Amino acid sequence: MPGPFNGMDPYLEDPATWPDVHQGLIAAVRADLNRSLPRGYVAHAGERVYIAQPERSIYPDVVVFRRPSNPPGSALPVQSGAAAVADPPVLVSVYPEEVRELFIEIRAVKQPDRVVTTIAILSPSNKTPGSQSRDQYLQKRAELLCSNTHLIEIDLLRAGVRPFLPPAETNKESEPWDYLVSLHRAGDGVHFAVWGIPLLHRLPRITVPLADADPDVILDLQAAFDRCYDEGSYNKWIDYSAKPSAPLSPENARSIDHLLREKGLRPP
Repeated sequence: MPGPFNGMDPYLEDPATWPDVHQGLIAAVRADLNRSLPRGYVAHAGERVYIAQPERSIYPDVVVFRRPSNPPGSALPVQSGAAAVADPPVLVSVYPEEVRELFIEIRAVKQPDRVVTTIAILSPSNKTPGSQSRDQYLQKRAELLCSNTHLIEIDLLRAGVRPFLPPAETNKESEPWDYLVSLHRAGDGVHFAVWGIPLLHRLPRITVPLADADPDVILDLQAAFDRCYDEGSYNKWIDYSAKPSAPLSPENARSIDHLLREKGLRPP
């Protein structure tokens, strides 16, 4: 069943939930593309894996604490004339994170080494300043922008710093947007096509460019997201009586409260 919102569900932006959402959305987008792509093209899910030290925790369970028998700050008894004894520290184990970056590549079947279009769905780690994941993503992004590969970035997270921010003039004549999709066509230099999406609005149908003179295909992001939501069974365990993890503007908070009460997901 579809979720309670017409567009993106802000409750799924929680960093603890997002990895599952991200994987499901990648699978849904890939399936939709492979149904729409003309003969000669195929969409593959790709993955970059690297080890990063967790400078700041984005996902849970990366640090383990162990307390010694004497709590920190409780001085051990020191007998007269004995050497000074250090206060016991807290023992911390910090495990390197295995970071997995999922993405979609559209390839030409007759030239399997040629990546025609890359589609990236951003994660919290891509939007955390100073993180190794963000640095690696920005480096890869810069390479793609100078290549013969089209780049589509899908940002369905309100928190964090976007790698791409259109000029303020972009949404002067429309509602302020909360989510962003951008398309950079290979060879277009500084020019981007952008879809700004306000919270509670339907996710857009976007154009996906192919090679040479082949026409674009259309990707319905809302249809892909609805299938991701349904297959993830998020309606069974998301607590809509609580607030989403990322803060809401007062206006959006009122609108969401009204909508969830109408749907019986919050007490009247």
